[in-house]
Amino acid sequence: MSVTRLSSPFRALFTRARRLKRDESGAVAMEFGFVAFPFFLLLFSIIEVSMAFFANQILDNAVSDAARMIRTGQAQAQGFSETEFKNQICTKLMGLFDCTGGKLQVDVKTFNSFADVAIPNPIDDQNNANYDDFGYDHGGPETIIVARVYYEWPLFTNFLQTGLGNLANGDRLLAAVSTFRNEPFPE
Repeated sequence: MSVTRLSSPFRALFTRARRLKRDESGAVAMEFGFVAFPFFLLLFSIIEVSMAFFANQILDNAVSDAARMIRTGQAQAQGFSETEFKNQICTKLMGLFDCTGGKLQVDVKTFNSFADVAIPNPIDDQNNANYDDFGYDHGGPETIIVARVYYEWPLFTNFLQTGLGNLANGDRLLAAVSTFRNEPFPE
């Protein structure tokens, strides 16, 4: 009888150990823990790239619509200034953009011919945005115009060094350009 009593606790311990070895209830949680951070990082990066692309498309459409006012002579007839041109763009930008800060920059220039059009890069060698030579001149009838608009889009997952951020502060400089000849509207 004493032999059975000694073997019974060992047998129960052995049975429990075997059951513990087969128990995998925490394995899925551990595996998810290993892949969750990279998965969500990749997911948020994809969403951010998509948002930047979507924002650039909205900016491009807004600039195209505002440039149409210059091309048809409406901006000249109403005496548009740079601020009024910016406001015209901002009305089309939905709620994605902050037009109150200095993130939206406008450059409207006139040229004698399409061959003369030269658009310098607004990003300098240190990856800072440089808007020093920007101005606003909507020209007259049949003038060649280049309307450039830039917006500093903030990025949140840029610490991945994905190459999406092209400014020194990690933001993305969104650009929209419209080049056209003004219509022969009356002055």
